[in-house]
Amino acid sequence: MVGRTATGVLLAAVLGIAVLGTTLAALPTAPTAVAPTLSVDGDRLVLTHRAGETVDVRSLDVLVRVDGQPLARQPPVPFFSARGFRSGPTGPFNAAADPRWEPGERASFRVASTNRPSLSAGAHVTVELRRNGRLLAVLSATA
Repeated sequence: MVGRTATGVLLAAVLGIAVLGTTLAALPTAPTAVAPTLSVDGDRLVLTHRAGETVDVRSLDVLVRVDGQPLARQPPVPFFSARGFRSGPTGPFNAAADPRWEPGERASFRVASTNRPSLSAGAHVTVELRRNGRLLAVLSATA
C-alpha cells in the first residue's frame, strides 16, 4: 500500500510540474513599450519614435487608413520599392537601412497616387503598428 501511495504522490508531482511548466510557457510576454508620433505632409507619412524600446521593423506590420478606409496596398516595411508607394522610404523603413527603429529616429514613406483611397488635404490618416500580431500603437493625423 505504501508503494502505491508513493507512486501516486510521485505521479501527481510530475503531472503538476508539467502543467505548471506548460502554463508558464503559454503566458504572454511583456508588450513592447513605444511612443511614436505621426505627421502627414502631402503624400508623405512620417513616424517618429519618441521614446521606448528599440523596434525591429522586420517584425512590424503597418496598416494605414485614410478617412477610415484601409489603403488598397499597405507598406511592406522594410522596403525600397513597392506597389502603391513611391520608392525610397527613409530611416528603418528602407530595406537598405538598419532595421532597428530607435528612440529619436524618424521613418517615412510616400503613398503613390495609384494607391486608394488617395491622400487629400484634410483627410484623417490613421496608422496602426503591430509587432508579431500584437498592437503597439494607433496614431492619427490630418493630411
